Amino acid sequence: MQDYKAVVIGGSAGSFQVLVRILQLLPKDFNYPVLLCMHRLKHIRSGFVEALSLKSNIPVVEPHDKMHIKSGTGYLAPANYHMYVELANQISLSTEEPVNHSRPSIDLTYMSAAQAYRQKLVGIILSGANRDGALGMKKIADLGGTTIVQDPQECEVRTMTKATLNVTNVTHIYKTDQIIQFLRSISK
Repeated sequence: MQDYKAVVIGGSAGSFQVLVRILQLLPKDFNYPVLLCMHRLKHIRSGFVEALSLKSNIPVVEPHDKMHIKSGTGYLAPANYHMYVELANQISLSTEEPVNHSRPSIDLTYMSAAQAYRQKLVGIILSGANRDGALGMKKIADLGGTTIVQDPQECEVRTMTKATLNVTNVTHIYKTDQIIQFLRSISK
């Protein structure tokens, strides 16, 4: 079985309930960090991480700059900040210009995570209304990572998943329950 080091999940419109379901059904002893990059309103600074934390089987935090990444924790990109994964296994935050009209940018999180974890990364893209994440998923695939796209037929908004499928050959196209089953299967 493949040995992984991290999971990165991105989404936008229509992905919140799917993400909640995934986090609810992860094993309590899930032994990888889960990097979460979700589009949300930039002026709403609280409530999102708290809502995820209440439902999640693993702790979910909004990281601060240079926070060390630990297994079994979810790291939610803070509103209006890009979240990067550094090679030193820590998070870097930035207020650079939006990418694909988004800050945080899923592409930037995915690309940095792909560089840090290479073939030991699982990238998952969920429902969303723009193309953010598609090029990042291509980078994950190009560096040997495992790529999973939520089945567009199941998505509330298919733009993000279809854009990803247009630019890269993904490892799996899964419905939510299959994504959960996959993540449970890789937990040691």
